Amino acid sequence: MNKKYFFLGVGIAFVWALLAFSNVFAISQGTQKPQNPQADRKQRAQAIEKFSKTLSIIESYYVDEVGVEEIVDKAIDGLISNLDAHSAYLDEKKYKELKIQTKGEFGGLGITVGLKDGALTVIAPLDDTPAQRAGLKSGDVILKIENQSTIGMSIDDAVNLMRGKPKTPITISIVRKGEGKPMEFKLVRDIIKVKSVYAKKIEDTDYLYLRVNSFDENVTQSASAALKEHTKIKGLVLDLRNNPGGLLDQAVDLSNLFIKDGVIVSQKGKVNEENISYKATGKAPYSKLPIVALVNAGTASASEIVSGALQDHRRAIVVGEETFGKGSVQMVIPISSNEAIKLTTAKYYLPSGRTIQAVGVKPDIIVHPGSVPQSDGGLEIKEADLRNHLENELRKIDNKGEKPTESKKESQKLISQSDIADDIQLKSAIDALTAWNILSAEKTPSAKAN
Repeated sequence: MNKKYFFLGVGIAFVWALLAFSNVFAISQGTQKPQNPQADRKQRAQAIEKFSKTLSIIESYYVDEVGVEEIVDKAIDGLISNLDAHSAYLDEKKYKELKIQTKGEFGGLGITVGLKDGALTVIAPLDDTPAQRAGLKSGDVILKIENQSTIGMSIDDAVNLMRGKPKTPITISIVRKGEGKPMEFKLVRDIIKVKSVYAKKIEDTDYLYLRVNSFDENVTQSASAALKEHTKIKGLVLDLRNNPGGLLDQAVDLSNLFIKDGVIVSQKGKVNEENISYKATGKAPYSKLPIVALVNAGTASASEIVSGALQDHRRAIVVGEETFGKGSVQMVIPISSNEAIKLTTAKYYLPSGRTIQAVGVKPDIIVHPGSVPQSDGGLEIKEADLRNHLENELRKIDNKGEKPTESKKESQKLISQSDIADDIQLKSAIDALTAWNILSAEKTPSAKAN
């Protein structure tokens, strides 16, 4: 028998077996109850025959020589990529890159992307990365990576193009809302290693600013440690802006610090194993601490779960802009020792039953980014603040090699009034916390466990 037809037969047999198995599995899980099993088998046989005939035609008539294995790989890739924006076929190279990514350190730009309305869109640039330093923003639509158009490009292919050896250059062309023409950014790849959580006291207040950049395996532990270190706070600003998500269990565990009872998030899929409700543990050491959650278009996935759960349980006022709307669950399922498929298997639902997918979380108070407007009635910046600012600028010029003094190090642990003046969303969050404390019938003297 001709070798290529042997592989063709094996490939068809494999697809047939896979379809048959999926049918039996679905029935055994109680998710599929065909009214006429015989008709269902007939439809499957017709589908397999169509697939087989297509393969045969390509082999016989396609202008270039293409092996059966390559044709089947392309067929699987096309099948899965057409299901949704987040499902993908991972060949040997992509599967290996995915494993590298999960280790949390790689050469790249520090940018999270997704498909929105069919366009490759920046979800969020991570803090202190080449993308963030270059000025890329949430909502930017990527037109080109180097000289390759992103039209029709998968998320995985785009990510693979942007990754590379540290210190190597890359050019990205984007379209930004409000700009008259495309913008070009020249970046240099770097090792991406992001601190997922950091905390700062807010100057002249009893509030703590807690920034969560992404949901890695240490988020809840780091957040809990920060809260234990600041035991006398009267409010918390939880900043989830430009947080692209991460591990579901960390989103649930972080929510458990603040939510005492009820469902935090549930997921629903086709098979019973994917239908899970994650409920509060009942401990919630900070269940009475006033919270304002900051969100924007770069808030996605796990960070939408946290902000949405806090909102539904009335544990936080959500301030900022509508979130990205990434509420689907992906599983990586190996199909061989060096290949896998990343498949959407379920969708997330918030405690109220609303979905996140393609909808996002709508803030209680909508505030667009920018600086705090200054009053025309007088000088808002105090003389001391202005003098300190000018002295700092002079030090940058006159003492470029100067090491940070102790006071500078301390200032890095504080959200200053100058920082607040540059961020109207943060200012709005602080104002909301102040109003909460004034109007609250029950005083919250500290953030100690209750």
